Amino acid sequence: MRNISLILAPAVAAVLWASPAAQAATPAVQITRIHYDSPGSDRGGNKSVNGEYIVILNTTRKPIGLEGWTIRDKTGFVYEFGPDVVLGGKKKLVLRSGQGDDGASTVYWGRRWYVWNNDKDTAYLRRADGRLVDKCAYDSSRHDHTNCQER
Repeated sequence: MRNISLILAPAVAAVLWASPAAQAATPAVQITRIHYDSPGSDRGGNKSVNGEYIVILNTTRKPIGLEGWTIRDKTGFVYEFGPDVVLGGKKKLVLRSGQGDDGASTVYWGRRWYVWNNDKDTAYLRRADGRLVDKCAYDSSRHDHTNCQER
């Protein structure tokens, strides 16, 4: 019995070691861009607040229902996707911070003031069960956006 466990141990170790690489695979839905500093000075107004947005992408060919999924920033602002939000295969969805009418490719947080800090913040995408799907952080006031797929 002792010999069997010694033979199996390297195989189990190899499987366990491969697990982190498997977990690092591209998520089915990922954050691809955060435009965190809207054009002009931050004096409010719906047009300016909507200048902030986050883009998510369905990397699969199948539609994914986002009901109950959330986008959250580091300070705790939370947007929850409604029951009618379905992200088509290989499609992008824009979440704008301000107010507007939701459509197939753009939804609105409904806020009257900005969400994303102009210098640094983190966006978290979670499934309805709370599992983290993707996150994207930035730390720069020299730019107005970050491309998250380049992480």
